[in-house]
Amino acid sequence: MSDLVGKPFPEGFHFNYVPFDEEDQKDHLSCKRPIQLNLTQDYLKGKKIVITSAPGAFTPTCTLSHIPGYIEKASDFVSKGVDKVIVITQDSAFVNSAWGKLLGQKVPIEFASDWQATFSKSIGWTVNAGEMGTLTARYTIIIDDGKVIYAEKEPGSEVTVSGADAALAKL
Repeated sequence: MSDLVGKPFPEGFHFNYVPFDEEDQKDHLSCKRPIQLNLTQDYLKGKKIVITSAPGAFTPTCTLSHIPGYIEKASDFVSKGVDKVIVITQDSAFVNSAWGKLLGQKVPIEFASDWQATFSKSIGWTVNAGEMGTLTARYTIIIDDGKVIYAEKEPGSEVTVSGADAALAKL
């Protein structure tokens, strides 16, 4: 288990994202400007947030195995009181927005950018991908009322501790 568990979510980081809009989902070519999501203790107060990180948008395991489970079970997350599921990669907010549209994004899921893996580097959960640089590792963090209650990084290339079923079991 991660040393993040039982502690307040680290402050000083933000993710950029293009807010989900069901009308926007119909027009896959629309492109709004990203906004910042600051996960401060004030923002997190009284909320349940799930962050799931994937090494890259449009990559095989992320696109076929990891993130579809979250989309398929979006209503299960809502029924467990989750306010927001944030899917992050080091890719830009525009790339992640397009990826979310391709995958059929639903409420409460947002696709966001951990630009240059800044947050992931701070917690030591990155992957060295050679010429592709440093990527966010595959992991999931659950925050309840500002405190981390679950944080696990995949030990290998499979989707186990970071998958939707693992996250739902911890809520």
